[in-house]
Amino acid sequence: MTAKSAATRAPRNISREFMTGAVTGAAILLFVGTGGTVLVKALANLRGSTAVIDRTLIAAMLLNVALILFGWFRYRALAEELSDLTDAGHRAQALAQRDPLTGLLNRRSLSEDGATLFASARRRGKAMAMLTIDVDHFKSVNDLHGYAVGDLLLAYVAETIAAIAPSTSLLARLGEDEFACAFVFDSAHKNVADRIAERMVAGLALPFRSNGVDIHTGVSIGIARSDSDCASIDALLRNADIALHAAKTAGRGRHAWFDRSMERSLQLRGELETGLRNAIPAQEIVPYFEQQVDLTTGRITGFEVLARWEHPTKGIIAPDVFIPIAEEIGLIGELSLSIMRQAFAAARDWDAGLTLSVNVSPLQLRDAWLAQKIIKTLVETGFPASRLEIEITESALFDNLPLAQSIVGSLKNQGIRLALDDFGTGYSSLAHLRALPFDRIKIDKSFVTSILDNPESMAIVNTIARLGDSLNLPTTAEGIEDAVIEERLRAIGCAKGQGYLYGRPLGAAQVRRLLAEKRLLAQRPDRDAPPPRGLRRGWRAEVLPATHTAPPRRRPGPSWETMVMRDGPSLLQPFQLGPGLRRGGVRRIRLFPNSSSHANAGAQDQAVLRLLS
Repeated sequence: MTAKSAATRAPRNISREFMTGAVTGAAILLFVGTGGTVLVKALANLRGSTAVIDRTLIAAMLLNVALILFGWFRYRALAEELSDLTDAGHRAQALAQRDPLTGLLNRRSLSEDGATLFASARRRGKAMAMLTIDVDHFKSVNDLHGYAVGDLLLAYVAETIAAIAPSTSLLARLGEDEFACAFVFDSAHKNVADRIAERMVAGLALPFRSNGVDIHTGVSIGIARSDSDCASIDALLRNADIALHAAKTAGRGRHAWFDRSMERSLQLRGELETGLRNAIPAQEIVPYFEQQVDLTTGRITGFEVLARWEHPTKGIIAPDVFIPIAEEIGLIGELSLSIMRQAFAAARDWDAGLTLSVNVSPLQLRDAWLAQKIIKTLVETGFPASRLEIEITESALFDNLPLAQSIVGSLKNQGIRLALDDFGTGYSSLAHLRALPFDRIKIDKSFVTSILDNPESMAIVNTIARLGDSLNLPTTAEGIEDAVIEERLRAIGCAKGQGYLYGRPLGAAQVRRLLAEKRLLAQRPDRDAPPPRGLRRGWRAEVLPATHTAPPRRRPGPSWETMVMRDGPSLLQPFQLGPGLRRGGVRRIRLFPNSSSHANAGAQDQAVLRLLS
């Protein structure tokens, strides 16, 4: 029904009910008149009078009785309708003020009732505490157990909060998994709010049982108080939200009080997030290179690629500031490939013995096409795959080991080497060494920097070095800052080292000057020329699976941008002739569509590219 039709029907209903009332009233008056006359004559007949009762009056009286009964029934129906409308109004008001699932106030009602409580606390010289409560990892509960169980969990959380909060508190559900609790307390006793928050965190850390399954979750709580430079209930709620964000950032399962430094940090983060979206395409985030040195000869063997943000107004921003933001907002993949592309282009004409080590974020290993993206970047920049080493941390392997095996298999079959970074800081290092074909172990600097002072660190480093030697995996020690540490590492058999002992990370131009001094530049005359794209004019290409025995079908045309294998897209989009390919030469290229594990990577399709004159 449209608003216009409802508006036109309302006057009609009112008019109809008015006419019904008027007719009923007239019927009652007529009944009194006609009924009196009929009644008098009827009594006279009973006394023996010969007076005749007019049948017309009897009919009129009966008609009036019928009209009166109609009016009565209509009155009853109207009373029921009014009762239903009243109940519906109450329900609508309740829905407008309260959350239907938990029965708590909604955000709008919290603002209205909270404003009253806020003003009352100020008049009484008290403080008002606002707690915002967020259920940790609630989305995973919905994903694993379904929305019905999620609703039961929310109702349980609401009941627990209500049981712990003071009886005069205002309780509200602000969002899907966010709640609020507001109450008045003595400003001199801040620990009252602390105790309530601690009880909520502890109570909701207990497992919630549903359908015979224990669901483990928890809450993070942010707290703000009205007597701390807070002008309104909305400002108080905003401050509590900022404190909640700080509690979640600090590790969840805890509570945090609001202070002004949190607000400044949040504003800075917003500025960095906005700047980061523009900095990646503008290439403001550039690669820096940390030397990796052979501990036996002292020669430079390669560099680890690090990211630095050369901000136009803030100067150099360290990666530990912007990398977490890039991961949170989904830009880490784009950022990583941008750094790789710049680093590969800069190192293309370095000495062929120098390698580049690049860290991969755990979030990137969730991308099934990561290997293809890295190989495409290598092809576009003309950087040899054999000079690239990808570093993966143990924590990156927990989410989906089969997918990680598939990605690693694709990279390894292109000649890219693999290093296990931060070894010893994870939970299943030995299992990962067995499951994935690593080429190198990197010892975390937290162990290396303390080997002189901490016997346990020395024992751990010694054990890792011996393990690497037993598995034929050379080790690289990170964080070498002292010559004595270097000598200890050399004595126990570490192959390579890196750290500030050998110099701070350098920009591309500084590294180039360093390598020129050490005569480690290839001095290619075409360094600044872009790598060729596609096949050179007059050349033809053939591609076939390694198991194919029939003569290959030739693909005509001098330029070839895409090839499709029977199991998926090729990695060469577009294909580029690398240096060293000669007219009439033959080169084998392996193509790997996404697979479930590294175990079957060797059985994947291969391609043979024949360059014919």
